[in-house]
Amino acid sequence: MAENATTTLQARLDPKSKRAVEDAAKLRHVGLSDYIRLVLVPTAKREVAQAKQQVLQMTAEEQERFWQALQAPAKPTKAQRRLGNIMRGKA
Repeated sequence: MAENATTTLQARLDPKSKRAVEDAAKLRHVGLSDYIRLVLVPTAKREVAQAKQQVLQMTAEEQERFWQALQAPAKPTKAQRRLGNIMRGKA
């Protein structure tokens, strides 16, 4: 495909989501297609690059929840303890 060629992208959104995208485009003073090119395309490229590098990017809220989970790991169930004993040769 030539570099200046374009193709069509169609997406189905619920009415609230569509309004949110339209409102975001208006905030940037651009049309819907331009907003998608300005926001969606760079985001998709960044996610693909991160996946190739095996990089995980989290929001501040996600980081906090992740940290809290690491600080209070779940206790193993009875079945998990049995399996652990089997794996260590103690069963």
